[in-house]
Parts: sequence; C-alpha cells; structure tokens
Amino acid sequence: MSRSLPPPPRAVVFDWDNTLVDSWLCIQESYNRTFRHFGMPQWDMDETRANVARSLRDSFPSMFGERWEEAREVFYRSFEEIHLSHLRPLPGAAGMLGGLAEAGLYLAVVSNKVGSYLRTEADALGWTPLFGRLVGANDAEADKPHPAPVRLALEAAGLDPGEDVWFVGDSAIDVQCAVNSGCTPILLRPEAPRPGEFDHWPPVHHLRGCDGLATLVRELAVPISPI
Repeated sequence: MSRSLPPPPRAVVFDWDNTLVDSWLCIQESYNRTFRHFGMPQWDMDETRANVARSLRDSFPSMFGERWEEAREVFYRSFEEIHLSHLRPLPGAAGMLGGLAEAGLYLAVVSNKVGSYLRTEADALGWTPLFGRLVGANDAEADKPHPAPVRLALEAAGLDPGEDVWFVGDSAIDVQCAVNSGCTPILLRPEAPRPGEFDHWPPVHHLRGCDGLATLVRELAVPISPI
C-alpha cells in the first residue's frame, strides 16, 4: 500500500513498540502472566498482535471488569521484571534515527506504553537525546488514538500538527491517531496491510523497514546521510 508520496517532513513522530523496538515477546509474556493470575486463557502470538493496541487504561476495564486495577498491577509487575532484558531495536532503527536527527528534523515518540517505561527504554538504548519529547500512556489527557499526546509531543518544539508532520507506526491505531491529529500517516512494518485493516484510516505510504523510511526522506530532498 503506497499511495501518493507524502510531503517532506519537518518533524517525525514515531510509535515505539514494534515500530522502533521489537516488543512482541515481552508484551505477550506480560499479558499471559496476567491471564494466568486470573485463570484466563492465554494468547498465542497471533492473538497478541491482533488484540494489543490501546493503552491499559482504555482496554483493561472491558477485559477484566471490576478487577481491572488488580490486573493492571499484575501486568505492570510482570512487565517491569522483563522489559529491559527483552529490549531489542528493530533493524536499521538506530541509524535511521541518527540520520534524521542529524538532518535537523524534530523527532518525538507517542506510545501507549506507560511514559516512565518508555523513557527508561530510550535511556537504555542511548536514544533519549535524539527525541525532543517521549510521550507515553498517561502523560497526556488521553492516549492514542486521541490527538492529545501528539500535541504534547510537538509542543516542545513549538510545532503544530500538519501534513508535514509524519506520524510513523505499525498499527491501525497509529494511523488513526495520525488522521485524528491532522498529521501524515506512514505505516512502517514488514507485513502488508490485511484486507479491511485500514479502510477507515488509510496510510499515505507503507514502508517495510527503517532503511526504507530513511531512503524515502532522502528522495524527498531532505539531506540525510546514507546509513
């Protein structure tokens, strides 16, 4: 799915999990530890990928009912135990981010991962200086797909959302957030879109990896160095 070329970016807002870092095993295990605590069926990887997108404050009340706060505590305890040991950058992510930052583009992150965990992971990878702001769940008045975290991420640079602000992510909720925010939605993941997945909020462009995004930015006459 590649439509017309997007406008050259002045800023790029990234999703975090499975856009810049590989998080699926960590996410799956954290959910399954929570499910085991409640005696609920566990998820395989396909189910994890299909069901995880919204923040816990948006998804857990419907999943766990009146015990959702207990479930949240179990999930966060499980996640804290394993997330740094599972942390892996996706191929080409470090070079892409370095090149974009060197070119003078404003970079930020908007994630539905809790903000403190997000910033801890960015610190562990040495990526924090590359971003003007790292916005996670609970940092803004609402989480993705609401536009509030995007506005918060851009506020640090005095920028407003617009077509020359790219929102780059791997899921429908990222594309929806971009559309809600008035930014250009860029889908970044190896897998092709599934039938019907983006009928309501189509991305402007689909790229299969970080190197492809860096190449596209160069082709749009933004002078970043080859990776």
